[in-house]
Amino acid sequence: MPHRIFNIKEAAAYLHLSTADLETLVKERNIPCEKLGSRISFRRKDIDSWASRRILQFPEQHLANYHSRSSEKVMEFSKNRTLMPIMITVERINPSLTSRTKKSVIRDMVALADQTNLISDSKDLILSLEEREKLCSTAMPGGLALLHPRQHEPYMFTESFIVLGRNLQAIHFGAPDGEPTRLFFLVCCQDDRIHLHTLARLCTMCQKTNLLNELFSADSAKEILASILHSEEEIIKDLREQSGHLQGIK
Repeated sequence: MPHRIFNIKEAAAYLHLSTADLETLVKERNIPCEKLGSRISFRRKDIDSWASRRILQFPEQHLANYHSRSSEKVMEFSKNRTLMPIMITVERINPSLTSRTKKSVIRDMVALADQTNLISDSKDLILSLEEREKLCSTAMPGGLALLHPRQHEPYMFTESFIVLGRNLQAIHFGAPDGEPTRLFFLVCCQDDRIHLHTLARLCTMCQKTNLLNELFSADSAKEILASILHSEEEIIKDLREQSGHLQGIK
């Protein structure tokens, strides 16, 4: 449903925000929306692009707060709160990618996903990834990028997944620090509830653990997967401790 329209309560739930926070963003004109009299509506494709850019640019504390809220709202997706064991496997990792340009990275990452029979429409997925990059690069400081389609439509892939490519040479991909990129995650989610949460989870893992260093130095796809799973477990442990601390205060 690429043109789905949300009201303010639906948009707040989709974005993992409180209604009050969303109303403040609307009042300050910091989020795309449409107004007709007193009625406010949001196009999913517009707020999805806005939110994904925001997550990738969050400073550490803002990201931590957002990730904590989104984790509580999607607990039913995974009872132990983990996402990585469901979404990434050894077969979805290539530690020796040979891409030479931004366009070839996108094509090669989609090809990697296609090799594991995850893609239903590779052409449309490539176009959607390219459209997302035109809005704002998904590259981040530290040498990684979190590729994702502008419109994560279920028909383009058979299930939610993450694939990871580590390129042999660094490529200038538009990172805000001006440095080149070697690690490329491709995130595709069929479930609206976990799309933004997955981006926040990966960003948190890269900020809060030693994951990036381990991904750069790992010798194999198996070692890379082990580092990813261990990093997420560290994050989950922090969430549980934080939750226990808050319950203790109550």
